[in-house]
Amino acid sequence: MSITTTQPSVDASETSSGVAVLDRAFAILNAFGPTDEQLTLTELARRTGLYKSTVLRLLGALEHGGFIRKLSDGHYAIGHQPLRLATLYQRSFQIGPVVEPILQQLSRDLGETASFYVRQGDHRLVLYRVEPSRSVRVSICVGEEFPIDKGSSGKVLLAFTESLDPRWNVVRERLWAVSYGERDPETVSASVPVFDSTGELLGALTLSGPKGRFDAPSTINVALKVLLDSAKRATVSLGGAGARYDASIARSAHEVLSR
Repeated sequence: MSITTTQPSVDASETSSGVAVLDRAFAILNAFGPTDEQLTLTELARRTGLYKSTVLRLLGALEHGGFIRKLSDGHYAIGHQPLRLATLYQRSFQIGPVVEPILQQLSRDLGETASFYVRQGDHRLVLYRVEPSRSVRVSICVGEEFPIDKGSSGKVLLAFTESLDPRWNVVRERLWAVSYGERDPETVSASVPVFDSTGELLGALTLSGPKGRFDAPSTINVALKVLLDSAKRATVSLGGAGARYDASIARSAHEVLSR
């Protein structure tokens, strides 16, 4: 009795296209999950659906290019080149061209001061800001520093830079914070985080205004909805995942905040 073995289609066209070869190489790199420090040849073949002989040839090419490392025990790990490319990828994004137009739109649409804060040690620094044309407004300067333990932007910066501190669990869960006169008794503010392509915090997008026209729950609700939408747009533009905002945006459309 003769037995006929049918090869997987992925191998049948191995030499038919340069693009197909690249697809197989990318499949090997993508086989490594977030927690996979190393994988065996057998596991790589299983995850990609490729023959071991095909995987072995591609691993040799990827190792030569610095994308794969072969360890002393025969296992395989990611090489140094992806890190170099990831660094270049991050550098290709500049925060200013993304954030400044968003701040301008926020200030124009809501008529309040829009700003972007970053953490500097125990302070929060105004990296960008746009003020409305109205005479009564919250006035801050680019480069100005404030204590990080006061204000909505400080809460956001602390929540996502001190991830083990349980005081900020609620902020991390809902992706926003508000402040009623914590730094200035006449000022109310709302802030949301903006993330980069790796999920790390870049800064806090903030809207602030005089207490008299900005502290009503309905006004804060509108501000948070617009801020969350804007932060999602900024995060996506900077290579990050916008989906993490969706639940908070949906909640903000229905909740009425109470102090």
